[in-house]
Amino acid sequence: MVSIQGKSLLGLQGVPKEEIELILRVAKKMKAVVNSGNKKLSLLKGKSVVNMFWEPSTRTRGSFEMAAKYLGADVINFTPRGSSIQKGESFRDTLLTVTAMGVDAIVMRQKQEGSPWFADRCVDPIIINAGDGAHEHPTQGLLDMFTIKEVKGHIDGLKVVIVGDIDHGRVARSNIYGLKTMGADVHLVGPRTLLQPELEAMGVKVHYDLKEAIQDADVINVLRIQKERQGIGFFPSAGEYNSLFGINRDRLKWAKDDVLVLHPGPMNRGIEIEPDTCYSEFSSIQEQVKNGVSVRMAVLYLTIMGGDDVDTTR
Repeated sequence: MVSIQGKSLLGLQGVPKEEIELILRVAKKMKAVVNSGNKKLSLLKGKSVVNMFWEPSTRTRGSFEMAAKYLGADVINFTPRGSSIQKGESFRDTLLTVTAMGVDAIVMRQKQEGSPWFADRCVDPIIINAGDGAHEHPTQGLLDMFTIKEVKGHIDGLKVVIVGDIDHGRVARSNIYGLKTMGADVHLVGPRTLLQPELEAMGVKVHYDLKEAIQDADVINVLRIQKERQGIGFFPSAGEYNSLFGINRDRLKWAKDDVLVLHPGPMNRGIEIEPDTCYSEFSSIQEQVKNGVSVRMAVLYLTIMGGDDVDTTR
């Protein structure tokens, strides 16, 4: 039996197909709980989860908190502001302090790439990477795959196009690793300043022309322009970016008739995606948010408790 009990989720690079399938299978059970009238389970009763976020977040932090609470765990939300970090405490000492309080899992978002790997070496609790700089965001990759499988019925053989700021987007890398493992045909498209050709070494196809890229696409995953990670001069203006790479209803005609549109959020409407698309019948963007709770419930349960014979009947 496949189990990820006691294993930290640091990224999707190298994660076996069987483990991804396990998470997606349990997430389906968890979604039934999220959709029910009584969302409270006792699967993690007596366990504690700390959310440590060094960067702003709405969807990821909120869904991890809801996921842990739905499972019956105790949750503490930690931010640098108001903590001893403001007094000069180091990252390592902060981790050791939180660990000494007896926590079972630490969900962390850090600006520095590789921080979750460092944390995993420093302390004993399970570490779940909620985004490390521009490197990886594994639970976003998992919820994107869950949404694709939910809508399409499968992932293997689908043409999935990731559009936008690939170089600064941690979502892109986790999607690439996960989707390739699950057998998808992955394509990347964006400005040359935001998409390095070396990424083809990851087994994907790189494009710089939107029409060419999304021709006959089954799924289009639109990434946010990462203004906070960019310097200046990556493209002349938001308007020019939109004219070349913005996803709108007319451009969806280049893809398959039943194309699925995703976006990890938050959206820059009018830049990378238009309202006529993000709120259309092609979009599952709001469903991604709900699926984020279900997938994170699965990850917390499986890493802390293990097994796939989860009983969600209370």
